[in-house]
Amino acid sequence: MKVNLVNEPPGRRNASPSKASDLLVSLLQWCWHGSIDLLRKLLAGAQESLGKLESKLTERKLALVGISITRMLIGAIALGLLAANYSTRLYSFGPGSAWNGEINAPQSELSKLPIIDAFRLASGDGALYTFLYMVVMVLAALLLLGWRTRPVLIVFAILWVSFIEANDLLGDQGDNMYRIILVLLIFTNCSSCFSLDSRRRGRRSEPESTNSRSLLSTLFHNLAIIVLACQVFFVYVAGALYKAGGAPWQDGTAIYAPLATERFGTWPWLSELVTSDSSVVAILTWASLLLQMSFPFMLLAAPTRRIALVGIWGFHIGIGVLMGLPWFSLTMIAVDFIFVRDASWRKVGTWLRSSPRRFEVHRSLRLQADGVKPDSESGVRQQKRDESTLDGIGVVSARN
Repeated sequence: MKVNLVNEPPGRRNASPSKASDLLVSLLQWCWHGSIDLLRKLLAGAQESLGKLESKLTERKLALVGISITRMLIGAIALGLLAANYSTRLYSFGPGSAWNGEINAPQSELSKLPIIDAFRLASGDGALYTFLYMVVMVLAALLLLGWRTRPVLIVFAILWVSFIEANDLLGDQGDNMYRIILVLLIFTNCSSCFSLDSRRRGRRSEPESTNSRSLLSTLFHNLAIIVLACQVFFVYVAGALYKAGGAPWQDGTAIYAPLATERFGTWPWLSELVTSDSSVVAILTWASLLLQMSFPFMLLAAPTRRIALVGIWGFHIGIGVLMGLPWFSLTMIAVDFIFVRDASWRKVGTWLRSSPRRFEVHRSLRLQADGVKPDSESGVRQQKRDESTLDGIGVVSARN
């Protein structure tokens, strides 16, 4: 027989389990409602972010000046490469290259496709091959000038791939990047600046359209710019990570070996000058590796963006000059121009336009400071214009 020593009423013994269950239910309800509120906030934030992304992708076209410069350089690269190889075209690519067997058994799968096999099929006929060669040169010049850019670009891209893939032995990785750029340029408004197309549109004074077709064009342009930027990031970062696993890059001696070879050391005296100091070799090796690896992140802020672009352009200029790979280097330099904002180009344009005027104003002020007075009414008017120009461009008068 149990004795209740505390004389606790029997009903109170069931109160503790009831309170615990109520507390558990309240806790579960709080977690449920909290989860629902959190989910709603996350969905609202995601919807807001998607709205901002949509607005960013459709309100205006990005990197118009940069992609126009890319187009010009891509055309100039093709024109330069074709002109440099014109005298040996029949030996390197035409009938003289039949010994490699690619006319009948192409190594590249692209050369087996219709239309793209044009140069391969013409390789046995020197006259026909020369005609196609000249057509591509004309198209490259039109691309450089920006005349009827999109249709010219489509035809040029097809014939260029046909030309490059006809002899697989003469290709390199620069051709792959060049081909990717050509395809993505088709979806961009790369003729908005420095082109005959933009000049023609300017004469027509065409208003900016806001219809669905214009929005779709803006969307495709910006998406192509993003894909092109991602492709550049993949090339730089993947290349840096791959090289970082090699002993020469870890030891800081990687750039010495290629510059010491006959194939890549195209300027022996210049290669010897660069590689004569081991500390310089180590600094250049590690700096190029770090620059490639951190390039995407350095673009996030304006100061580091300038350092990244100047550094990567210097990196490619060094490859082009020291290793004799000008076309590959120019291809990468061309695509890197998309990372320069249009606002930066506008500042450069404003500075260039104001520089001659600023020089004339300073010259006028120096003459006045030396006691040379205007000797005519027109000279007085010019002096007043100079003083007003000073106020307009923010130059402090030398007399003050």
